[in-house]
Amino acid sequence: MAESENIVAETAEKIFADLADAQTINRDKKDAWQAPLWKALTEAGLPLAWVPEDCGGSGASLAEGFGVLSAAGRFAVAVPLAETMLAGWLLAQAKISSPDGEMTVAPASPKDRITVNSDGSLSGKARGVPFAKAAKHIAVLASGIAGLQIALVEAGKCRIEAGIGLGGDHSDTVTLDKVQPVAIKPAPKGFDQTQLMLMGGVARSLQIAGALESMLEISVRYSNERVAFEKKISKFQAVQHNLARLAGESAAALAAATSAADAIANATAFNDEVFLEAAAAKIRCSEAAEKGGGIAHQVHGAIGFTIEHILHRYSLRALAWRDDFGSESYWAVELGKLVANRGADELWPLVASR
Repeated sequence: MAESENIVAETAEKIFADLADAQTINRDKKDAWQAPLWKALTEAGLPLAWVPEDCGGSGASLAEGFGVLSAAGRFAVAVPLAETMLAGWLLAQAKISSPDGEMTVAPASPKDRITVNSDGSLSGKARGVPFAKAAKHIAVLASGIAGLQIALVEAGKCRIEAGIGLGGDHSDTVTLDKVQPVAIKPAPKGFDQTQLMLMGGVARSLQIAGALESMLEISVRYSNERVAFEKKISKFQAVQHNLARLAGESAAALAAATSAADAIANATAFNDEVFLEAAAAKIRCSEAAEKGGGIAHQVHGAIGFTIEHILHRYSLRALAWRDDFGSESYWAVELGKLVANRGADELWPLVASR
């Protein structure tokens, strides 16, 4: 990681450490922590990190933004930072300036479609859109007669049905009924919905990997503090075995997520190699979220399941992030299709290329 990437990630880490302490948030029943955190992130230019300066953003590199998402995962932040970054990135593909405030993207599922009507308005339904209720604007990828279009839409003009995901964050259904966008421009040649899903999937993979890092740290610390039968539970072989398994899942998720992020950051196009990396990362990180979360709670015993404990902030969000931008089952099928279409002789060269 370059020095500038370190600086951006370290800035994010410091803001999260100061304003997103998990224990403090857990005790705050009125969510008073959210406004100061979002203000600090905005002042640092992090929500629009992927937006060029001429479009109103910070002009950070993809690698720098991915570093911010890793940090966000380690703190399991319940604000639309990743969503706003993705929305800004999508709008920037069409040279549309990003507005201030929270944003999200639609569709957030590979199976949903938004269409452009003959009068330029947008219609369609997008399910499982993260933080749609909290967003002021939505970056929309829509298909029309002239091809794919990227649009900026005011969230208030859409019908938003509130939903709550497994992690307790908004996962809403957004319905557009002949909504006139603030701005709409053609998507770049070759851009498609799969690229948006892959970008979102890598963002979620990094967040999952970050959450697993924190779950491992919390579990190790607890095992060194909890005493049973007159000795720390970290001395028991069964607990040591579980912690080793958790460390393995965390390491695997981190390796897959960072490799995919590196592939996108250094690629000139979303080719088969990038598809392989991104799809594999979402699959592996989603598996790690399930296995790692279960192990962490097993190490903690009953206390880890209580609402007062911070562990659930990480484990439940990691599980919830599995479904955003395509589940591991969806990407496993798509990856299988890619391998089958390329043929048996092309499998090893594809894998070895990474």
